[in-house]
Formats: sequence, C-alpha cells, structure tokens
Amino acid sequence: MENTTTSAATEVHPDPAMEAEIKLRKAEKKAKKKKKRLVILGGVSGVILLLIIYMWVGAMGHEETDNAQLDAMITPVRAIVPGFVTDIKFTDNQRVKKGDTLIVIDRKDYVAKLAQSEAALESAKAQLEMAKTGATTADQNANASVLTSQAAKENIVSAQARLNKDEKDMARIEKMLKDGASTQQQYESTKAEYETARSQYEMLKKQYEASSSQAVGAQSQAQGQKSQIALSSAMVKQREAELQLSKTQLDNTIITAPFDGIISKKSVEIGQYLQIGTPICSAVDIGNIYVSANFKETQIEEMRAGQEVEIKIDAFPKVKIKGTLQSFGGATGAKFSLLPPDNSTGNFVKVTQRVPVRINVTEYPKEMAGILFPGLSVIVDVKTK
Repeated sequence: MENTTTSAATEVHPDPAMEAEIKLRKAEKKAKKKKKRLVILGGVSGVILLLIIYMWVGAMGHEETDNAQLDAMITPVRAIVPGFVTDIKFTDNQRVKKGDTLIVIDRKDYVAKLAQSEAALESAKAQLEMAKTGATTADQNANASVLTSQAAKENIVSAQARLNKDEKDMARIEKMLKDGASTQQQYESTKAEYETARSQYEMLKKQYEASSSQAVGAQSQAQGQKSQIALSSAMVKQREAELQLSKTQLDNTIITAPFDGIISKKSVEIGQYLQIGTPICSAVDIGNIYVSANFKETQIEEMRAGQEVEIKIDAFPKVKIKGTLQSFGGATGAKFSLLPPDNSTGNFVKVTQRVPVRINVTEYPKEMAGILFPGLSVIVDVKTK
C-alpha cells in the first residue's frame, strides 16, 4: 500500500506552456520549409520560362534542319578508246591533281593509224595540186580553142566575100561567052577560080564547126577540172578531219584526272581490255564541296537565295562552317522520285513535303580541307532575318 502511494506521488505531469511553445516552434519550422520549397519551385519555374522565351526568340529568323549532307561532283572516269591497259598510275583513294595520268592504253595501233592519216592527207594535198594544174591547163586549152574558133569564123567571112566575087565574075563571064565577047579559055579560068573559092568556103565552114565543137569541149573540160578542184579540196578537209581524229584517239590512250580530287572505286587492272565507256574509277571533286539540304515546305516561306547559313557537321561537332543559300530545287523530292505520288488515285493522306535546297560552302577552317567528304551528315541553320 505504501509503494502504490509513493509511485503516484512521484509521477510527472507535462507543463502546458512548454507544450504550446514546442508546437509553435514546429509550426514555424514547417512554415519555413514550405516557404523555401515555394521559393525554389518559383525559381525553377522562372528559369524554365526564361529558357522557353530565349529559345522562342532565338528560333525567330532561323530555319534549321538535320536532313542535309555534304555533297560534291562525283565523275565516273571511263575509257574513251578501246585497247589493252599497259600501265596504271594511281591507287585506290589517291589524291590527284588535274591532268595527272591515271591509265595508259596500248598505243601502237593508234600511232600507226596516225601515220596512215598523215600519209592520206599528203596524198590528198598532192591530188589537189594536180587538179589545180589540170584546171589551169584545161582553161588555157579552152581559151586557145575559142581563139581558133574565132579565127576560123573570120576566115569564113573572108572566104564568103571571095566566093561572092567569084560568083559574080562567073555570071558575067558566062554572059560574055554567050555574046562572043569572051573566049572559052577565059571562061574555064574564071570557073576554076569560082570552084576553088566555093570549096575553100565549104572547107572553112567545116573547120569552124569543128573548132567550135572543140572549144565547147575544152570549156567543158576546164569546168570539169575546176569541179575536180572542189572535190579534191573536200577530200583534203576529210583527210584533215581524219588526221585530227587519229591525234585525238592517240591522246585518249592516256586517261588523266579531270580535276583536283580523290580517285576511288578503282575497277581496272593491267592487261585488261577496255571497251569504249568501260568504267575505270570515280573522281570526287572534294575542292568544291556544297550542302544538299531538304527543308519542310512549311519552313521555306522566309528563305531566299543569298541568305547566310551556319553548318554543323556530325563528324566534327566542334567545327562551324559558313555557307550561303544558293538555290531551290525545281520540285519537291517526291516529284524527283522514281515513282512520284499520284494524289488523284486512292485515299489521300497529306504528307509534309521536302524541298531540296543547295547551299554553297563559303568558309571553313584550313585544316578541314580534304576531309570534308561528300555524304557526311550535317545540320544547317538558315538566317532568314
């Protein structure tokens, strides 16, 4: 009984004032934490808002796409004349300069053909000179025949006059013979002179006809010789063209690099017989790099030729390259495809089209020269304002 009383007497009761103070402190601490949380949340929200505003403002006046790649002229190098390959002067992926020898084709047949063409040209020139000489001679002969014909014509006139005189003398002497005023001997003499004049006149007429025909023939021959000059001149031109063709074919037995660049895709070996058009390799003009980009049709409203472009290459993300928008493609990429879409058939589903754009590379670090390969993926940013 005494133990129970003692434990009850020793029990401690909490002070109400102290409990109230503890609760107050807890409430203040909780309020501070809530206020701090709100401040942090507000700061983060403000930063996010500022970032959104910055990105929105930064996007104004710019159009960007990652549907782009570096591009360059890639020219297939092919055989121009047939023949066996006797020498190869390059290795795959070798850098070359314009005019460097790549392939040598057997030249023996082409050298012989060139000599043959030169001989044929000399022969044609000799024939032309002969034709000119023949035309000169024929022209002189024609002139001589004309002069002979004219002389014969004048002789006929003289013979005609003599014949007329002798004919009148004959008529007079016949009348005198009938009247007894002339002797038979005088009559015979006058008659002989008349017959001689008439024979000479007939002979001169035939000579004139012959000389006239000869003159016409000589003139025709001269005209033919002049035509032969034109024919020989044409033959000379033909031989000259054949000679030039032979020289060109001989030159084409040595295939050279079309420009400075890289030679790739080698597909020829020594001893191989090449036909005209046989592919040998591909030449890549890495000195004239440009960008082929495809923008959405909703992006091109403010884009114009001449606008500045920033280019980032995936392979070299730290390198920034500058360019200029050069031109737009003539149609969307879909129209250039092998099977362009025909929206008039079947169900229509609207698809955002892409417009090909060419961008010239205008500025890049010197150390990047030669390693900006066509086909590398890039991101382009066009400054529209």
